[in-house]
Amino acid sequence: MLRQNAVINELQLPRIANEEELLSLEVRDELVPVSESRALRVSPRLDVTRRYCRRWTRQFLEDISEAYYHQFNKPLWVTSLVRTVEQQHRLRRHNRNAAPADGEITSSHLAGISVDFGKAPMLQRERRWFDRYVLELQQQGLVEAAEERRQACYHIMVSDKYEEWAANRKLEAPAAPETH
Repeated sequence: MLRQNAVINELQLPRIANEEELLSLEVRDELVPVSESRALRVSPRLDVTRRYCRRWTRQFLEDISEAYYHQFNKPLWVTSLVRTVEQQHRLRRHNRNAAPADGEITSSHLAGISVDFGKAPMLQRERRWFDRYVLELQQQGLVEAAEERRQACYHIMVSDKYEEWAANRKLEAPAAPETH
């Protein structure tokens, strides 16, 4: 949590206090909507006003969910995205596993750079694949990941460096062979 908050501070991202700040960031396109696809599903319990994140976090979501779908022919499940400080205070009353809303180790969801993926729909081999995929990105400093056991989810904070890395990776991809 300390490393995640250091990243948020370095990027000078606000911890979103309330609904007004959240809406302002959405209107300014600093937070972008997350849409469902064949490869990505969002928990129906996640309010539509909370289906937003930073642009680079959405890029990560799209990339990992497509890779997972390609491997297993089933979608990844997102259970949490952006939160406000107000929401984090409420969550903490019922979920002792939730990070504080104030201080040095606040939740990185408050800055819109984190996502939680549900583990429940995953089989053991899918979890192993997911772990390897995320570990490779973590070793490159592109994500900071934690496996939460009480909530049966993966919590992943995405670095702003991910967007540039993903763009370069697509540029370096070999061209598809021509068909005649």
